[in-house]
Amino acid sequence: MKSIETIATVTKDGKITAQLPLDIPEGEHQVVIVIDEKPLAEKAESKEKRPPLNFPVDNYGYWRENLSLRREDMYGDWGR
Repeated sequence: MKSIETIATVTKDGKITAQLPLDIPEGEHQVVIVIDEKPLAEKAESKEKRPPLNFPVDNYGYWRENLSLRREDMYGDWGR
């Protein structure tokens, strides 16, 4: 038994089309289909309506030219 998660297209007449991996042999197979209540298009619309995130920005100016961010330089022997 193999579990595959993919996106399928459902037409107005109730037919479903899905892309499967090439290692599935051709022929009839028993499948289990679980369908989400909302189509992907509706979910995408709700994501687009969300306002952008507003992160705070702190500006401390330019870094010194000889600034070292190595652990040894920042903490010395006491930071180990």
